[in-house]
Amino acid sequence: MSSRKATALLKNRSNLSHKVRYAVTHPARIAPYLKRTARDGWLRIKHPDHVDYYRAVMASDTARNPEAAVGSKTHDRWLALGKMQFDYLKEHGLAPRHRMLDIGCGNLRAGRLFIDYLDAGHYYGIDISPDILISAKHTLTTYGLQEKLPHLTITQNLTLDFLPDAHFDVVHAHSVFSHSPIEVIEECLAHVGRILAPGGFFDFTFDRTEGTEHQVLREDFYYRTGTLVALAEKHGLRARFMDDWEKRPHGQSKIRVSLPE
Repeated sequence: MSSRKATALLKNRSNLSHKVRYAVTHPARIAPYLKRTARDGWLRIKHPDHVDYYRAVMASDTARNPEAAVGSKTHDRWLALGKMQFDYLKEHGLAPRHRMLDIGCGNLRAGRLFIDYLDAGHYYGIDISPDILISAKHTLTTYGLQEKLPHLTITQNLTLDFLPDAHFDVVHAHSVFSHSPIEVIEECLAHVGRILAPGGFFDFTFDRTEGTEHQVLREDFYYRTGTLVALAEKHGLRARFMDDWEKRPHGQSKIRVSLPE
């Protein structure tokens, strides 16, 4: 690990001194941050429940730019991040016959590639935001994927109670837990084992810290690897840090959980 990355993993972005240093070195980002802070304050009051809060965040972001709403500042970056996710899972054995659940599928940044690759009807995408799912349908039609019959479903929580037992070979959540408080992550880990097929796995990314766990504006959450590994093990799952993902040009880290053999 480079010394620069090691230093970044120790940052506490909620700390006032960090915010001041960041503002001094990035003055152009002060105004957008203040707007985001004002929006956060209003939405905190209006939506005390986190899922309702983040659904409102997505509605606001999607209205401006659906690709930016899922974390892609440019269309080229949207394409690159989708391909990165797809290539990684394909290298790890994703096959057309597999059934895949994409948690937080967004506007199908990676989903369009999974849908095209998997057998018809084998892709299930869920999201808390109706606005981003409408954008997902536009992506679906733009890329001519209607005949693959993907399932796109809105959800209120991550109990996954509407899905069948032992059904999915691959469950995937990219940039979901990075926006989730620990109770939402635990809800998912408490239930995902039920829907995993024998030999299946669940990959999720997260914003990693090796210092103090913290959050920024209820939108960005930073966790230690050990915290999430222990949480998975608490619910009877095996968990391991995916070192090979660290080689990809992406700021988040990845953990894979599976059922014990």
